[in-house]
Amino acid sequence: MNSTAAIKAYNTVGLESEIIGADPHKLISLLYQGALLEIANAKNGILRKENMAKGAAISRTIAIIGEGLNASLDKNVGGELAQNLSSLYDYMILRLVAANLKNDTAILDEVARLLTELKGAWDSIRPNNVQSPSVSANAQRSYARG
Repeated sequence: MNSTAAIKAYNTVGLESEIIGADPHKLISLLYQGALLEIANAKNGILRKENMAKGAAISRTIAIIGEGLNASLDKNVGGELAQNLSSLYDYMILRLVAANLKNDTAILDEVARLLTELKGAWDSIRPNNVQSPSVSANAQRSYARG
């Protein structure tokens, strides 16, 4: 096994361990972190002119935002806050598609800034007494009730 494959395997096991032990609030934070990592990978793909790597990273970012972050919102309970977050996630996805088509790192930077701000806000409201991962996996639902 070469060193790159070993590092990737180690990182995968580390992430899986972190996910298994994470409470619902931490899971959302990990989704933000994963999206930011994939944006960095996409940017590197553009800079190295590796279109397949760029496209794959942007696709993973879109999946994290659409199937992870947006899908975890309970728009019925979360009211206006959940609706606004959903609209922002939709906007980010549209911008990511544009970044992919145009090979535009500035658009990737824009989406990364938005995700960084949301992650910071999310991390700042972390409850002091977080329960075990058996609590509902839709962490944003309880916080979007605002």
